[in-house]
Amino acid sequence: MKKFLTLFAFLVAAGWTNAQAVDWNWKGDVRYRYEIQDFEGVENNRDRHRIRARFGVYPWINEELSAGIRLATGKTSDPVSRNQTLGEDFGAKNILLDEAFIDYHPMSYGLDGKVNFLLGKREVKSTLIRVNDLVWDSDLTLEGLTFQFGKDGSKQKSGLNLVAGYYFIDELSSSEDDPFFWAAQAAYTGEAGPLGFMAGAGFYDFQIDEWCEPVDYNVLELFANIGGKFNGDLPWKAYGQYAVNVAEDVDDDNNGYLVGFTLGKAKNVGEWAIDVNYSYLEKDAVVGEFTDSDRWGGGTDGEGIEVGGTYHLVQNMTVGLKYLSHSTGVDSDASDDGLDIWQADMVVKF
Repeated sequence: MKKFLTLFAFLVAAGWTNAQAVDWNWKGDVRYRYEIQDFEGVENNRDRHRIRARFGVYPWINEELSAGIRLATGKTSDPVSRNQTLGEDFGAKNILLDEAFIDYHPMSYGLDGKVNFLLGKREVKSTLIRVNDLVWDSDLTLEGLTFQFGKDGSKQKSGLNLVAGYYFIDELSSSEDDPFFWAAQAAYTGEAGPLGFMAGAGFYDFQIDEWCEPVDYNVLELFANIGGKFNGDLPWKAYGQYAVNVAEDVDDDNNGYLVGFTLGKAKNVGEWAIDVNYSYLEKDAVVGEFTDSDRWGGGTDGEGIEVGGTYHLVQNMTVGLKYLSHSTGVDSDASDDGLDIWQADMVVKF
């Protein structure tokens, strides 16, 4: 590995490349987290120190072609977390291929780079239109084919935004029916006086009969946000999501929602942000394997609040504290199992 990296660095320094990349766009981040988990009815809390590291390159090769490769910590068995827990006898941590994609945005036929054709593995917020993690965890990287119109990375351009995709969930050698899902989204991003807004809908048709889920999932999602600035200076944003499984064999326990509010934006040194949200998710509303891994321990069938704050302490470094109070068993008559989580983060970006 060291020999490969040395050779690669030499070739880059020497200017050797088959495609004359305009900009390599190296990006990365390291997060250190201290976490306390307090389970209701359990005498001893769980506390642990965790790290997440990501490092990638996103070359802009020419005006019609770009790509991306990112390595990250994590486990192949967990699609929604890149965390690694410290204290395992000082053992080395896994480094995995987290992203690998091609982005073709043709300039001909009047398209002018407004359309993206994506092939490969890419983070969900840059692939689909995503408001928060009711349906998709932020660490998830989808694998498949994507068409985008009016989307620029994790942001949407003003006007109409369209996304369509086909994504492979698993490849089963013993079956002809490999699990996958289709996705289609439409949204509009615009302004109403001093306010900016985005509103849209998505539909996700899962074909997972031979996979591990006994329930069919045809998920309809509605999402929106609106924001502005108090006194022309302090930014704010209100956002919401609603998801319902409209598959024929699902009658009850099939919907969920999330509403939240963000005040401030910790973009520059000395700036801060506070976010508060409430979520409610019934057990058959969405595919639980791809939802947020922190809420009620991951999956579905839970509800609760999150309160978090972030402060930009020095250039390229933020510190944050988040409190999560959730319960599980919203679809049962039994008493809910409560879970409180404290997370203290330090994040360095480069």
